[in-house]
Amino acid sequence: MTERSIGQVMHKWAEDLFPINRSLTGEGVRQTLNYLKKILPDLEIKSVPTGYEAFDWTVPEEWSVSEAFIEDEHGVRIVDFKVNNLHLVGYSVSVDEWLTFDELNAHLYSLPEQPDAIPYVTSYYTKRWGFCLTHSQRQQLNKDGKYHVVIKSEHKKGVLNYAELVLPGVSEKEVFFSTYVCHPSMANNELSGPVVTTALAQWLMGVQDRRYTYRFVFIPETIGSIVYISKNLKHLKQKVFAGFNVTCIGDDRCYSYLPSRAGDTYSDKIAQHVLKHIDPDYKKYSWLDRGSDERQYCAPGVDLPVATIMRSKYGEYPEYHTSLDDLSLVTPGGLEGGFNALKAAVEVIENDCYPKINVLCEPQLGKRGLYPTISEKGSADKVRDMMNFISYCDGEHSLFDISEIINIPFKSSITYIHKLSASGLIKC
Repeated sequence: MTERSIGQVMHKWAEDLFPINRSLTGEGVRQTLNYLKKILPDLEIKSVPTGYEAFDWTVPEEWSVSEAFIEDEHGVRIVDFKVNNLHLVGYSVSVDEWLTFDELNAHLYSLPEQPDAIPYVTSYYTKRWGFCLTHSQRQQLNKDGKYHVVIKSEHKKGVLNYAELVLPGVSEKEVFFSTYVCHPSMANNELSGPVVTTALAQWLMGVQDRRYTYRFVFIPETIGSIVYISKNLKHLKQKVFAGFNVTCIGDDRCYSYLPSRAGDTYSDKIAQHVLKHIDPDYKKYSWLDRGSDERQYCAPGVDLPVATIMRSKYGEYPEYHTSLDDLSLVTPGGLEGGFNALKAAVEVIENDCYPKINVLCEPQLGKRGLYPTISEKGSADKVRDMMNFISYCDGEHSLFDISEIINIPFKSSITYIHKLSASGLIKC
C-alpha cells in the first residue's frame, strides 16, 4: 500500500463494510471484525457473554433481524429493512400486525427539518419496536388506510464481540487507539473510524524498531469501551501514556479536536500541535462537548490520556445519524487527511527526545555546510528557524517542546535533528 493510494484503499474498505447491519451485538459486528482481520491477521476477536456485568452496565442480548417491512392494503411495501437498514429502530422486537394509521404513526420516526433523510434511532435497553423513514414518505401515508407491519427479529443470549491488536515496541509503554463498530450503514459516524484505525495499524506494522507498544481496540460504542475498561483497567493505567479515540474522521470539510477530561495530557498537546500545522482554523471543542468513548476512557477513576482528532465532529454536521451520512460524504481525500493527522501524532510520539548541543555558544554552521558562506542582508533569515531550534537544545526541552516554542511543525524539527546529528553537533 502506498501513501498516495491510502485514501482510495480505505474508501474501498468502507464500501465493502457499508451494507452490514451492525449493532451492539450480533452477526453484523462479527462480520465487520472478520473483514478487518483479513487486513490485520493478528487482530484478536474476543467476546463476553450476555449478562456480563461491567461496572454499572450489563451486556445485553444478541439481536438479529431477518426481515422488517411496512406494507399497505395493496401489498405495496412502503418501508423495507432490506432496502436500507436504517429503516428499523435498532433492537426492535418482533411484530406481525395490521394497524391503523394512528396506531402505526406512534411507532414512526422522521425528521421534518430533513424531509429526505432517514433518521438513525435505537432502543437498546428498553423493549419496543419502530420504523424510520423520510418525512416525505411519512407525509404520503394514507391516514385512512391500514398497514401490515412485520418485524422478524430475535433477542437471545449470546456474546458481545470486540477485537484487539497489540503491536509490541522496544518499550512496554503504550499508545492506545480505540474505535467503534456498532452502527449500521453510516459512513463518517461509523466506518471512517474503523478504516482509518485499520490503515494506521497496518502502517505501524511496517515501522521498524517501534519505540513504543501500540494497542488498537475495535469495540461497540459505550458498552464495549466499558467492558474493555472493566477487563483491562489496571494494565491501561499502568502502561498507557497517550491515546486517541478515533471517530468521524472521513469527510473533507474541516478538522476538529476534542480534549481529554484533563485537557492538558501529552495526547492533547500533540493533537493540537498536529492540527494547527495542518489547518490553523481547525475547530476546538471542550470536554463539555463530549459524546463518544472518551466519556469512558477519561471518566473519574479511569483517567486515561485519551483525546480525539476528527474531521467534522459527531453531532455537528447535518448528515449525522441519518441516511445522508453515506459514502459520498466520506471521501478518499477526507479519509487520507484523517489518516495523515493520526500518523503525524504517532510520528511525534515515536521521535520525541531531549536534544542537547555539545558545543558552547553558537556552533559555526558554515564549516559544516549548514549556513550560507557569504554574509549578506537576508542570509541569516534562511536559517533562522534552525538557529532558534539550536538555542533550545539544552537537554531540558524536548523536541516537541522546542517545536511548540518556535512554532514549527514537528516534522521540521526532525529534519533539523537529522542534519545536526549528522554533523556531530547534537545528541538526542
